[in-house]
Amino acid sequence: MAFPFHLQSTALFLTKFPKPPSLLCYFTTATMSNPADPTKPTSQNTLQNPQNYPVPLSPPLPPISKNIELARAMSASSKSSLFTLLPTHVLYHDEWLIAVNKPQGVYCENVLSSVPQLLCDSADSEGTKATFPELHLANRLDRDTSGVMVITKSHKVASKLVKAFTDHKVTKTYIALCVGPAPRWEKISIKSGHGRSKFGVWRVYAASDVGRTLPGGSLVKDMETSFEVLSINGRGSFKELSEFRKDEENTIVAEEKAVPESDVKKDKILIRAYPRSGRTHQIRLHCQYLGISIRGDVKYEGIYEWKGIIYDGHELHAESLSFEHPVTGLPIMFQAPLPLWASQALQH
Repeated sequence: MAFPFHLQSTALFLTKFPKPPSLLCYFTTATMSNPADPTKPTSQNTLQNPQNYPVPLSPPLPPISKNIELARAMSASSKSSLFTLLPTHVLYHDEWLIAVNKPQGVYCENVLSSVPQLLCDSADSEGTKATFPELHLANRLDRDTSGVMVITKSHKVASKLVKAFTDHKVTKTYIALCVGPAPRWEKISIKSGHGRSKFGVWRVYAASDVGRTLPGGSLVKDMETSFEVLSINGRGSFKELSEFRKDEENTIVAEEKAVPESDVKKDKILIRAYPRSGRTHQIRLHCQYLGISIRGDVKYEGIYEWKGIIYDGHELHAESLSFEHPVTGLPIMFQAPLPLWASQALQH
């Protein structure tokens, strides 16, 4: 077979300076392709085209969020360094674990580090000797999320609770104050994908993308949350905790980007959320997808200023945690009192 001159030169060059077989194959194929027909696939074109990655359904972070989040982080660092855990923060305490009500704007690590002083003060008041167990965070809350945090006092108890969370044997509820058009539903469930690219931010993905690979190698994971409306613009009443029965006819399976309604009245909506999975920022992302972002949640399109008031953090509260006690095996539930913003939202 007679080669064109440029290919012959290439072949001779490769004969004099041997290359790995894979490189030789690529080089020869790229040279033999017809440059006049760009529609024909080549190895070179394949390398230039990006992989067919899943496309997120939720938008990127708003530009305004960067500076606001930085200011909030600096304020929280100062507040957290001065934080002291008080007896009034304690929801439950036994020889194996402690449940506390974390305030908004305090980092979990600072709550954990303040536990030994609390135990010491408690021992002094009871006239007993203080012991300093191996403390571990059983669950974490975002900086601006308030509510129930559980701290274990040994590695063994910690590992049992971690397994309970992993096996979805822990029931959680949250309270959130959202701003947006009043929902047409009283109860709803949403299923979607969840993930982030390398160096990226958490985004909602289509439910059908679960299991697919994102840039950086991470996978899209499943995410499901159920919601119920407690009040709209102060109309409604606080409902006591009860088991949420999913209505399969009122379940959204996210497959397309949500289209926000424009020029609509913004209502104040108090909701209770039941996360069925434990994904990072799950409730915040699903509220954004439903068009009712949490007030103050600038990362996910929540309003930063409303009716002349500037909000220092998102209004999300870890209301309760329920599970079997890791030692006694008895059912146990911790419930934190409502924060001020939630109580005010119930007032008409």
